[in-house]
Amino acid sequence: MSQSNQPAVPDTRRLHSPAPARVPGIIEKWSVTAYLVSLGLLTLLVGGLTVWNRWAALGLVVVVPYAWLGISDILQTQHTIRRNFPVLGRLRYVLESIRPEIRQYFVESDSEENPFSREKRSIIYQRAKGQLDTMPFGTMRDVNRVGYEWINHSIAARNARSEEARIPIGGANCSRPYRSSLLNVSGMSYGALSRNAILALNKGAQTGRFSHNTGEGGISPYHLEPGGDLVWQVGTGYFGCRASDGGFDPDKFAETASIDAVKMIELKLSQGAKPGHGGILPAAKVTPEIARIRGVEPGVSVHSPPAHTAFSTPIELLEFIRQMRKLSGGKPIGFKLCLGSRREFLGLCKAMLETGITPDFITVDGAEGGTGAAPLEFANSVGVPLDNGLMYIHRALVGVGLRDRVKLIAAGKITTGFHILRLLALGADLVNAARPMMFALGCIQALKCNTNHCPVGVATQDPRLEKGLVVGDKAKRVHQFHAKTVASAYELLGAAGLEHPKDLQPYHIYRRVSPTDVRSFADIYPLLQRESLVDGEAPSDWMRLWNLASADRF
Repeated sequence: MSQSNQPAVPDTRRLHSPAPARVPGIIEKWSVTAYLVSLGLLTLLVGGLTVWNRWAALGLVVVVPYAWLGISDILQTQHTIRRNFPVLGRLRYVLESIRPEIRQYFVESDSEENPFSREKRSIIYQRAKGQLDTMPFGTMRDVNRVGYEWINHSIAARNARSEEARIPIGGANCSRPYRSSLLNVSGMSYGALSRNAILALNKGAQTGRFSHNTGEGGISPYHLEPGGDLVWQVGTGYFGCRASDGGFDPDKFAETASIDAVKMIELKLSQGAKPGHGGILPAAKVTPEIARIRGVEPGVSVHSPPAHTAFSTPIELLEFIRQMRKLSGGKPIGFKLCLGSRREFLGLCKAMLETGITPDFITVDGAEGGTGAAPLEFANSVGVPLDNGLMYIHRALVGVGLRDRVKLIAAGKITTGFHILRLLALGADLVNAARPMMFALGCIQALKCNTNHCPVGVATQDPRLEKGLVVGDKAKRVHQFHAKTVASAYELLGAAGLEHPKDLQPYHIYRRVSPTDVRSFADIYPLLQRESLVDGEAPSDWMRLWNLASADRF
């Protein structure tokens, strides 16, 4: 049968059929008219009761605010919901304001990372408080899910070490090396954290013999008072060594670096939460105290540019590190970065080979890192995650034959001993933690760090909220969290048949990569052969970037 050449006639029945009836909800029924009727009825009710009972006049306490709220909602022009649904529309903002708390306490699962799971927060709280930290009935993890990780144990397991080994930091040109703990406090500035939070962190570090990174906001009296070891972080604002034009002042740097509590100095190139982003401290926040600490003028806005002004090429960066080491009297100097362009880091490696200058340490941050306030796009979509960045930098240094001259510090979400070991297996020599230390201080993940309304006095400058944080108690918790977490890492090492963190290798950690396939970190992240980049024998993807990299430009 032949087909007709006539165009098909569209079926218009569906086009003209009436829309299905929809029953409006209570919110949709609530309009200005409904509000006025309800107000009138409420007023009549209170008025009628007043005739019979003079105490019913107290009902005006309800009527007057109700009337005022409704009329103000109708007359305002900023919020459509309130204008269309007087009084009742406010419920939307009330529910929205408590959404994080409702989700955290009643909705999220124990393993949901937003950004730290309840399970991880709980183990930090338990260890910090000295409470029972064991688990009954077995793991709640799905050990067959893709991404599950573990460390293989040994039949010849060893006893856990009774005391922690120290990791030496400082190369041949460093006359005052530092022996570091396996776990330390990562950079958090005074200003971002409260005075009491800084005091408690430093006191905990002093008690537990681990270091406390100042963050880029400079060294405050509260970093110095307890006497803990400090890592002074120098950012693009050069706070503590800032010249009048905002650049680097060598004399001020030498003066600050000479403080005995300063054990190492970290040049911050970028951080994981907002790599490549500068900042501004508004004039209203530049109090006389903050101005004195940061070396700026009080009451004047302070800009931190996205990049440093003291250098502009890889070679200049290394020469600046050499200058800092000399000005500090030979203390360990390193830099912190979140890996971005791989070619640029290989350019740094080339500069190390050309100049013979190497940093004493490199702190590797990941895109999952935290901060008090970051633009959403930078927090969500900029920077290389820690695992990938750490392993790339580790492999690059091996490929140029310089890995033994540079210590690698991984700055990540360290909540248990296993998290320490997996980063050591990826190439780190030691680790730093920031937000877990905040949990040890009492942080409840209220997610109000950028509002100055931290309810537990950690990330706020509000004296009323800050006074709730008792320094002595919280310092003890920071110390206990550190001690028990490091002890758990050594227990895991012993279970794997190892004695020292340096014995841990990528093949000790396993990850399920598919429902039927398990691979070790050694298989997932294969190492380069020593000096293979220099010899031209590295894999082609590495050699392509190596040939594009330059020591003379980023």
